[in-house]
Amino acid sequence: MDMEASLDAVVNRAIDDGRIVGATLLVHKDGRPIYEKAHGMADREAGRAMTLDTIFRFSSLTKPIVAATILALVDAGKLTLHDLVTRHLPDFRPKLPDGSQPEITIHHLLTHTSGLAGTPVLTPAEESAGANRWHLSVDEMMARLAGLPLLFVPGTQWNYGPSIDVLGVIAGKLVGGSLGDAIAQYVTGPLRMRDTQFSVSYPARLAAAYGDRKGNPERMGAKHNVASPWGSVVTYDPDRIFDAKAFQSGGGGAAGTGIDFMVLVEALRSGGGAILKPETVALGLSNQTPQLAQAVSPGMMFSYFGAFVDVPAAAGLPMARGANRWGGIYGHNWFIDPANGLVVVSMSNTGLEGSDGAYRTDVCNTVYAAL
Repeated sequence: MDMEASLDAVVNRAIDDGRIVGATLLVHKDGRPIYEKAHGMADREAGRAMTLDTIFRFSSLTKPIVAATILALVDAGKLTLHDLVTRHLPDFRPKLPDGSQPEITIHHLLTHTSGLAGTPVLTPAEESAGANRWHLSVDEMMARLAGLPLLFVPGTQWNYGPSIDVLGVIAGKLVGGSLGDAIAQYVTGPLRMRDTQFSVSYPARLAAAYGDRKGNPERMGAKHNVASPWGSVVTYDPDRIFDAKAFQSGGGGAAGTGIDFMVLVEALRSGGGAILKPETVALGLSNQTPQLAQAVSPGMMFSYFGAFVDVPAAAGLPMARGANRWGGIYGHNWFIDPANGLVVVSMSNTGLEGSDGAYRTDVCNTVYAAL
């Protein structure tokens, strides 16, 4: 079976089984599109079909956009990877449980080896008053995050946490504005990613958000919880994208299209395009956690953009060593496999199936089987 028919079957089976509501899937080989299709419904209740220009809540797809912005600022001489965070945020001095204050660098933040954990929380009084934590000022967000104890000495372990939110604040300060301003100046503007921003460019094109429910994904309300496969509960806040006052989270606050995101990852695969020097991209896609026995999971380390496939067999993946991959909890997954000239952007409106379920695995395996 050819790739088009094979991938059609994978997506349609996930929709027919009630695992996802809709999806867009883009596959490029050596810079050439070999599969670009939309399937299912963008909004099931409204009867609106998915299209290639459907806008999604990016969640953690925001992270590599911020990473690219930081690296572009490095190329521009605005900071270095070894800068201490306190050079840019003088009051950001989180402590270890023993009271010591280790140094955290930009490199630590990019690789999630900073030791930062958790997210800023509201006080009981704020909770009882119905305060919105996303309305905390940038300075207050950073102060509360710095007030949480570090999990470990920076650089000694890996923990997926709020590091990219801190990078986003730094990027905004370096351009004298917001994170959105920095991204527009250094990444989305030069790459013409017109729909990628911390708001919704065309609300009529925004996909509704759905959460896992066997046989019939549940449309998310203002707050929605989904049990994760790793034993925790993921809390969604789908209305935040409409809130102009919300903190611009570098870790997960942007929205955009699969087409836009493909422009970014294709630029990375091809050497940086209009935004980064080739040597900077090569550095960014390489293993940046060699000091660790393991970072993300067996066979998986971390680059500046996402998980680095170090031992494909141990990771259970068909891609070549050196591939980068990550996703977003609203239902997305992407990977760049430089050795095979392959880039895949898989977007769905159903979390966590689209980002962490069998659908992600089926898409990946089918792409390689059909090459």
